[in-house]
Amino acid sequence: MIKLTRLNGEEFIVNVDLIQFIESRPDTYISLTTNDRLIVKESTEEVVKRCIAYAQVVRTLPRAG
Repeated sequence: MIKLTRLNGEEFIVNVDLIQFIESRPDTYISLTTNDRLIVKESTEEVVKRCIAYAQVVRTLPRAG
């Protein structure tokens, strides 16, 4: 799970396993497998970075150097 920020500044936690895809339009839209769509302050690159960091911790993937 990763922490993200709604456009109104409210922080929330999302399960990365539910993320279907991420779009930049220019706000960052996250579509979930549940058909929910979230708009967040973080850039697409930041969301991906957090998802990768989460996967490395949970799945003990080797960190990129």
